Amino acid sequence: MSCKASVILLLLALVFSVQAHGQELYILNEPASSVPKGVWGLRVFSQNYKEYSTTRSLHALRVMYGATPKLSLMATASISNHHDRKLPKDLINHTHVGNQTNYYTAAIKRGVHYPYQFNGIYLFAKYRFITRDDKNKHFRMAAYADWSNVGVAHDEAEPNLMDDTGGYGFGIISTWLKNRFAASLTTGFIKPGSYSEMQRDITGGPDLPTKIQYGNAIKYNLSFGYRLYPKKYEGYEQVNWNLYIELIGKTYDAATVVQNGTEITARTSALKKGSYMEIYPGIQRIINSNTRIEFCYGFELIGYSYVHFTPLWTIGIQRYFYQVRGTK
Repeated sequence: MSCKASVILLLLALVFSVQAHGQELYILNEPASSVPKGVWGLRVFSQNYKEYSTTRSLHALRVMYGATPKLSLMATASISNHHDRKLPKDLINHTHVGNQTNYYTAAIKRGVHYPYQFNGIYLFAKYRFITRDDKNKHFRMAAYADWSNVGVAHDEAEPNLMDDTGGYGFGIISTWLKNRFAASLTTGFIKPGSYSEMQRDITGGPDLPTKIQYGNAIKYNLSFGYRLYPKKYEGYEQVNWNLYIELIGKTYDAATVVQNGTEITARTSALKKGSYMEIYPGIQRIINSNTRIEFCYGFELIGYSYVHFTPLWTIGIQRYFYQVRGTK
């Protein structure tokens, strides 16, 4: 195959997967579609919110690769100021009732300044196993698995593998597209790890081993995308504008706090079980079929998360790269 033919074929693959279905390149959720085989991608994004007078931020770098026509791989590294370097010194407290001492977790402070620190590495793999394509419409399903080695001093029950807790997860993504509209549903399970450190003994003794086991979680995310412009494509260099509304939902179990082998009663709501759903309107611009610039702004819809305040805004830039192969 000639060098020119290689370029044309690769551009056609990118146009089909990136431009023709731009309205399913969601800002927060992954669609069931795949990264084209052999194509590398790079994504930089930032999430921010105000916690009283303090601004909490996460900055992340993601590398993407199309391993096969159906298998996509991603690795994300992030830094944030979401956590202190250790758990709060007064996390575990006590009361006296007669001759009995009751131990419990104290309320978690908000708006405290924390330093930026490296969270860890988050890995994500997605395999598309159903493809039903027709003119101007398609239906696809993919299975995903993710894993994280994050080990920061997270002091809430809700798990988040990208920057709060280590662990693993898996789930199913279903995406339907027709003309200029796309919808995608992601359902998944999160099995988080735990965090351990030496915490003070409130009776005045030496520090004791203290562990937080975070709650298992189920997530249910629903995304809608609409291609605002252009109404009809004339070339891959056309600018593409897409509008999104994404619903982010999660239900999680209570965390378990154990000090020196003794389970501590959780009084603070942040360590108890919970459930919530948030809504994120967003806008996206795609340039030359391979570059995305996007922004979304999220609010509470049902319940609320103890992990972050709202409104929460996300800004991201993503670019696909490819290598041209010539012939001898």
